[in-house]
Amino acid sequence: MKKLYAYLSIIIILALSFPVYVYAQKGETKDASNSQTSTVSSIENADKGSNSIAQEELPEETQSFHQALKTKYIEGGVPWMTPILICLILGLALVIERILYLNLSTVNTDKLLLQIEENVEKGDYENAKQICRNTRGPVASIFFQGLDRVENGLEDAEKALTSYGGVQMSRLESNMVWISLFIALAPSLGFLGTVVGMVQAFDAIEKAGDISPTVVAGGMKVALITTVFGLITALILQVCYNYLLAKIESLVVTMEDASISFMDILVKNRK
Repeated sequence: MKKLYAYLSIIIILALSFPVYVYAQKGETKDASNSQTSTVSSIENADKGSNSIAQEELPEETQSFHQALKTKYIEGGVPWMTPILICLILGLALVIERILYLNLSTVNTDKLLLQIEENVEKGDYENAKQICRNTRGPVASIFFQGLDRVENGLEDAEKALTSYGGVQMSRLESNMVWISLFIALAPSLGFLGTVVGMVQAFDAIEKAGDISPTVVAGGMKVALITTVFGLITALILQVCYNYLLAKIESLVVTMEDASISFMDILVKNRK
């Protein structure tokens, strides 16, 4: 039915636009004779003004973003721009890896606690541990460690939750140090390339024997490109880094809250 309505609407639009098109064609044929007389005079006027138009410079062709970026990359110096580009690529790769890992670590803790509570009330701890094995994420791993040691007492189960919770937190924060390293390293490399470029510019001025504006401006522009690229890289990675920190903090709060609820379940159903 939806396809039929779509076909009908297309036919109606074509039917309504066809008379307008025919009317426009008729108007063009009527005005064709009048336009022929006016074109003769316009051609004469165009010939008179062709000399002045020919003297005007045509606008330069605008480069695409990819071409402009490639040009700036080469102008900044490949030996200095390449390490900054490597920092950006590696940093984004680690960011994508952390985003995937943290998203896979997020589970519905309320549903998991409800399933564990149902099995603990029945005294079926093995089935509760099997549910934790089949559930991904750090929360399920912590619950499994607590259920595995609940037979030794609630104190051992609580210690297992605390110790293994620290292990899971360290896994959540894995590779974050490398991302922060690339955030600090990218602008530092940019500043280093800028200083080296300024030294080369002053060397060119010394060889020329004169402070030419062209030499100074060209050298400074090339030197500052590395700083701009390094700062852009650091800004991109910093935004991603803050997002990952917020995601990790949310998961840690969820883990702590779920651990408290889990211990309440064990205390309530402990015989």
